[in-house]
Amino acid sequence: MIRYDRGSHTADPFVKIRGMISDMIAKLESEADAEATEKAYCDEELSKTEAKKQELDADIEKATTRIDQAAAKSTSLKEDVKVLQQELATMSKEQADATAYRQEANAVYVAAKADLELGLGGVRKALELLRNYYAAGGASALLQADQPAQPAAHESSAGAGGSIIGILEVVESDMATGLAKINMLEEDEQSTYDQATQDFKVTKTGKDQDVKYKTQEFTGLDKTIAELTGDRDTASNELSAVMEYYGKLKDRCIAKPESYEERKKRREAEIEGLKEALNILENEAALVQQSQKRARHHGFLHA
Repeated sequence: MIRYDRGSHTADPFVKIRGMISDMIAKLESEADAEATEKAYCDEELSKTEAKKQELDADIEKATTRIDQAAAKSTSLKEDVKVLQQELATMSKEQADATAYRQEANAVYVAAKADLELGLGGVRKALELLRNYYAAGGASALLQADQPAQPAAHESSAGAGGSIIGILEVVESDMATGLAKINMLEEDEQSTYDQATQDFKVTKTGKDQDVKYKTQEFTGLDKTIAELTGDRDTASNELSAVMEYYGKLKDRCIAKPESYEERKKRREAEIEGLKEALNILENEAALVQQSQKRARHHGFLHA
């Protein structure tokens, strides 16, 4: 029961308390607005930062994949070029050896041909002389048919001459056959060498082109790798900055003992309680004022 002194002129004893409660409610609502603004800021910044992080992670992963693929291709091309260059070196040495052998064999052939031609010429000249000599002797014998018979020594000489001619004819045939053989052998060897040389030139041209194009390709890939590496480094540096900012955001927006939802619920409950108390006090003030009016009416209070 509330008692009032006769000298009291207070119309509302709860004015100060209600003012304090109203101030508390205003403060809590202001804090709620500020925290809601902070929550909106945090949600937006965290979302943007996470999106940027995912974007940079994807860029870095994509660049790394392209770098790895380009590096593998470049390495393979360089190995191909290395093998091609080794093959070209081996081919060039084999061609040089074949050329040296061909030149040496040709020199032997030229000397052998010259000897055979010289010998064959001599044999043929001797045969011509002998044939002319014995042919002339045979004609004389016919012209001298009525002459006395030639001595036996002469017949023996003619027979020996025929034998020499026969031997020289065999020698001529052997030498002619030998010359034909070495000519044919030289032609075959030269033809084989010429074909091998042509094949070497065609193969060398193809391999030289392969070396050229593969070198251009891996050079381009290495340039691309350098550019992608630079892009990835830039993205990595940017990601480091984003992660540093992300850490600060988490400290500001997440790393708290009580979640925003819990704080909001607690604050709303506190505001609701204060408003209820304020309503009760206002009702109490109304009752007090009614009591004062009744008291004045009955003369318990003086103006």
